[in-house]
Amino acid sequence: VQLQASGGGLVQAGGSLSLSCAASGNIFSISYMGWYRQAPGKKRELVATITSGGSTNYADSVKGRFTISRANAKTTLYLQMNSLKPEDTAVYYCRAATSGMDYWGKGTLVTVSS
Repeated sequence: VQLQASGGGLVQAGGSLSLSCAASGNIFSISYMGWYRQAPGKKRELVATITSGGSTNYADSVKGRFTISRANAKTTLYLQMNSLKPEDTAVYYCRAATSGMDYWGKGTLVTVSS
């Protein structure tokens, strides 16, 4: 499975940004996908995940502001980010998990200015 994230950029606090992650390869083996982020000097953390059945899970810090979704056939993963805060500044990574493997895309930088 190969993952390619895109959509990062610079946005003012309160603004919105949408991230995409294109998946290719053996996508039918994917059991769940998710977005993670890593801020400077901090550990990588979960942002949101979505299972193959469509169940979602969000970090408390983004609940009500971010929405994870997935295109049919698991080809593309999205993250709609609204009401962005400076503390959302990080490199965002997409992840895909199968029964025995984890796959990570290269990150995309999101910078939220105050």
